[in-house]
Amino acid sequence: MLLACLAIAVGLVVLVWSADRFVLGAAATARNFGMSPLLIGMTIVSLGTSAPEIFVSLTASLEGAGTLAIGNALGSNIANIGLVLGITALIAPLPIQGRMLKKEIPILLLVTVIAGLVLQDLSIDFWDGIILLSCLVVTLFWLFFENSDQGTTGIDEEESEAMDQLSTKQSMFWLVVGLVALMLSAKLLVWGAVDVARFFGISELVIGLTIVAIGTSLPELAASITSALKGHHDIAIGNVVGSNIFNLLSVLPIPGLVAVTQIEGSALYRDYASMLALTLLLIAFLYGSRRAKRVGRRAGSVLLLAYVSYLGLLLVQS
Repeated sequence: MLLACLAIAVGLVVLVWSADRFVLGAAATARNFGMSPLLIGMTIVSLGTSAPEIFVSLTASLEGAGTLAIGNALGSNIANIGLVLGITALIAPLPIQGRMLKKEIPILLLVTVIAGLVLQDLSIDFWDGIILLSCLVVTLFWLFFENSDQGTTGIDEEESEAMDQLSTKQSMFWLVVGLVALMLSAKLLVWGAVDVARFFGISELVIGLTIVAIGTSLPELAASITSALKGHHDIAIGNVVGSNIFNLLSVLPIPGLVAVTQIEGSALYRDYASMLALTLLLIAFLYGSRRAKRVGRRAGSVLLLAYVSYLGLLLVQS
């Protein structure tokens, strides 16, 4: 039991670190081989926000723990809205970008509804995975051409500077090291999580929704808090919205692509419903705060309270 807890802790730390190294190495390698900054930003960097969830879900699915993977996808989205945005808004009010209300938010709502339709039969199979991945391709194409028309690069200044400092050999080194560390840490984390679940007699779904989901959401939490403390908190909402879109379209399909995965009814009626409710709550705050152009501390308190209440519900039911 102690070894399993240690595996979870070490796995999460290495997972977060290796995801950052992998994305940086992949982006710098692509740039050194002539890929445009916009395409890098819309693919490698955007999907990189979901890299920890993707590798954990793939490892869990290959090891027959598909419900843990589903819990990871749903739980990460719940944590992103309730925990990450809730805490960040308490630190500093979050500015609302008008462009996001017109484009990314409708995409998030549509993707959330599609995910619910996929889960409504309490299973995810190969064709469900194909549907979600097809939506991912369409979303990436749409974002690419939309940003291209507006002349944006898809990469912020800090990311661009970090990439410029790496030679081709260095970028390929971090690409390989990051990839290997991601695979090993994901395997270590899944082993520890499954062992803890069996020890306490709780479902792998609940472990995925809590320990694993919170752990894989740590990069978003750390980045958002750091940005808020530095006064650059205008990107927090956009980061969470983008991460949630890619979680549903790139992480949720994985169990179905590996094998037909049956899910517990609670994953739909409790966990998906909670994710949908938090998403709608966030949208209500965003549109309700258009005149003020920011999400304030009161909204942050409500989001965080909703997340704590959800964790309480999980605790009582498990």
